[in-house]
Amino acid sequence: MIEQLDDGDAAAQDVAPVWTVFADLMAGLVGAFVLVLVGVLVGQMDLVATLQSEIEKRRIEEQRRIALEKALAVPLAAGRITVDNGRIGISGSVLFAVNSDQLRPEGRQLLKSLVHPLRVYLGERNELLMVSGFTDDKPVSDGNRRFDDNLELSAQRALKVTRALVEEGMPSSQVFAAAFGPEQPVASNATEQGRALNRRVEMAPVPRAPAAKSPATTAAAR
Repeated sequence: MIEQLDDGDAAAQDVAPVWTVFADLMAGLVGAFVLVLVGVLVGQMDLVATLQSEIEKRRIEEQRRIALEKALAVPLAAGRITVDNGRIGISGSVLFAVNSDQLRPEGRQLLKSLVHPLRVYLGERNELLMVSGFTDDKPVSDGNRRFDDNLELSAQRALKVTRALVEEGMPSSQVFAAAFGPEQPVASNATEQGRALNRRVEMAPVPRAPAAKSPATTAAAR
């Protein structure tokens, strides 16, 4: 009887390590599963946060577009300007003759009508107005020696519009000019109709750059 008990104890001792290994294996599998699950959940949370951020960004952009169109409702209804993705477009023929940077009287009158609504819009949002000049891809006329190329022509037109806005009441601190020449066309330059669309001036509200901290402020913060 004693010998049978001894044999049973030995068998139990042989089985115990197997269960220990099995338990360790199962614990490892459970741990790996938990890690994978946590990784998936974190990834899903990041995706949801990204989607929410994108939705909020689009909501803000839509609100800005609606507000801009509301501010410019009168010239928009008259077909004198266009608004596309926050960019105010004015046909070049309304403002200037071909190959010229001399502002037409009707063009200046249009700019004058835009100053007040734009001032209100920019002031409410603490934004700037970027005035951009564009041309078609045809070289500047040989008879026109005032401009070296289309880039210079577009720069002078943007400056003329900027100065006209300032003269009509737009604070100079709220507006600046940019030139793109024949770059960024909105239509094909293969036809006269397309080239006419590309000869344009655009105005777009843009955020102000963050104010730089002065050395005194930086030193005080240390």
